Amino acid sequence: MVGTRTYAENYTENFLIADTRDANGNLGSDGVLDYNSLTPNVFGNFNISTFTLPTAFGKSDAISSQAFDNFRTNRLIIAKRLAQERGANPNAVDAEGYPLGFGKTSQAVLLPSFLSAYTGQAAEQTKLGAFRDIPIPNWDLKYTGLMKLKWFKKRFKRFSVSHGYRSTYTINQFRSNLDHTSIDYSLAYTAQPEEDLDQAGNFKNEELYSNINLTELFSPLIKIDMEMKNSVKILAEIRKDRLLSLSFDNNLMTEIQGKEYALGLGYRFKDVRIKSKLAGPKKSIVSDLVMEANLSVRDNKTIIRYLDLENNQVTNGQTIYGLKYNANYSFSKNLTGIFYFDYSFSEYAISTAFPQTTIRSRTHLAI
Repeated sequence: MVGTRTYAENYTENFLIADTRDANGNLGSDGVLDYNSLTPNVFGNFNISTFTLPTAFGKSDAISSQAFDNFRTNRLIIAKRLAQERGANPNAVDAEGYPLGFGKTSQAVLLPSFLSAYTGQAAEQTKLGAFRDIPIPNWDLKYTGLMKLKWFKKRFKRFSVSHGYRSTYTINQFRSNLDHTSIDYSLAYTAQPEEDLDQAGNFKNEELYSNINLTELFSPLIKIDMEMKNSVKILAEIRKDRLLSLSFDNNLMTEIQGKEYALGLGYRFKDVRIKSKLAGPKKSIVSDLVMEANLSVRDNKTIIRYLDLENNQVTNGQTIYGLKYNANYSFSKNLTGIFYFDYSFSEYAISTAFPQTTIRSRTHLAI
């Protein structure tokens, strides 16, 4: 189990040098020039391992998404928590019931609402800030204990079951809001200085974010790898992944879903005899012929979700069918013959893209 956290910060600052010399060109009594700070700016990025498993298998298609509905609902809860925490008047609300200065498009409201919805946390308890301190470990598991059982030991050379999980929360870029000033949140909205509010009527945030991502990967969700005593190899695997990206430029959420099913079969033909001049006159080469075939189906889909419109759109996606086959035969310790065949067919989720077929094949000798 491994947990990771990365915080990168850069600081830049400009200075205006004030000339304090008198008419004779002499400095003041302190003997130094005055340096006035201008536009101090902090920018960077952030990444931490997290846990989004509670929503990994929830309903989420082009029509509806339970987690996304929770995201919408969480906004009002988070806005009220922010108003209470920062001393704003909770009774001063806009036409949709949000506390004034903490509207449904405020970054301070959207970010914790998004994280709480997709990590499965209650909006009443989730952390309101953008950064998280404690990384949640991800894991890789592999179990081979079945080979200790008599039935498996009699029939298999090896038998293992694997599972892996990765989930990360990423802020691609954060930066100081140069327009931010100290705000008295207790002021009524009508008495609030205009420079403290953005164009949407929300309080200006101390930091600005371009977009945030949640990435989840089951690699694999489950994998069974076995080799029988008769040299038959079987590999069955299911993978699942998703990327959730919230843009603060247009308040759109992009969801990319992926599922993959794979089945591999292999067999080793022992002591295959081939007559060849490479072995010398009237002699044959005896070696194992190894053959493997892999079938796979992968489905990808990209969905754009609008926070305040029932207008989810599938903008990209495809179903990919694949067949890979290879065979190799060792003519000697230093020379191997390899045959390779790869076939894939792609069927796109949108009508403007055409199906695509790719075939590759090659036979060569490797030294």
